Amino acid sequence: MNILVRPGSIDEVLAIQELVPEFDKPYSKSEYNHRLLASEHVILIAECDGEIAGFKVGYDRFLDGEVFYSWMGAVIPEHRSKGIARLLLHKMQVWCKLKGYKVLKFKTMNRHRNMLRFAINEGFYVVDFEPYPDPLLSRIYFEKKL
Repeated sequence: MNILVRPGSIDEVLAIQELVPEFDKPYSKSEYNHRLLASEHVILIAECDGEIAGFKVGYDRFLDGEVFYSWMGAVIPEHRSKGIARLLLHKMQVWCKLKGYKVLKFKTMNRHRNMLRFAINEGFYVVDFEPYPDPLLSRIYFEKKL
């Protein structure tokens, strides 16, 4: 198994997110453009044996050059449990460090149990919680010092 992580495009991310069942309301191209084009950002694409397998997108949401926001990311179901999410995260962390960022931050919903476990296993700490009437939709915020 050969896994490659490379720079990617918004169009590639749009195609991949259509293959991820957890994204019941995927973001549009205009939303990606709105968030990414006004700030420093990175789009990473993972390939497994030459086949598109996942992505990770982040940007300087807070425009402070210190905290980088890992906004979106996913691995297509048939490519899960191969270490692809971990590799995408590690590549993003290296990119952030090279750019001088000190903290990596993201949020997820309480319903994404695998993402919650992944974050804790990768050294992130819970820093905030946003409750919703449906607890599965509550947001959990994570941070990790780089």
